[in-house]
Amino acid sequence: MKNTLAITAALLAIITSSPVMADDTAPAKVGLDARGDRIEQRLDNKGDRIENRLDERGNRIEDRLDTKADKARENGHEKRANHLERKGDRIDQHLDKRGDRIDNHYDRKGERINNRLDRRNTRR
Repeated sequence: MKNTLAITAALLAIITSSPVMADDTAPAKVGLDARGDRIEQRLDNKGDRIENRLDERGNRIEDRLDTKADKARENGHEKRANHLERKGDRIDQHLDKRGDRIDNHYDRKGERINNRLDRRNTRR
């Protein structure tokens, strides 16, 4: 009877302490995973902000040159107007491509960090 109670008490202690031991490792995994997601989101937002800023800048420059082209066309300067429109288009396209490149760079960087933290998380 004493042996049965001792064995039961020991098994009960082992069973009740095992979830506590499992919970000790869980926050570290969640912490690294959450950290990687936060870093990836922050870099993604930064790339989006830069891309939007360059896109708006290109649109402003293109609009300003289109306005000058319209004035030149009203005054009878067709070649000058065409040149200004092409120039505005080139600048706008260049800034759009630059914004896309920067945004993609930050996206890749964020994914790389998140993947690295996920791999570190699975090794634990």
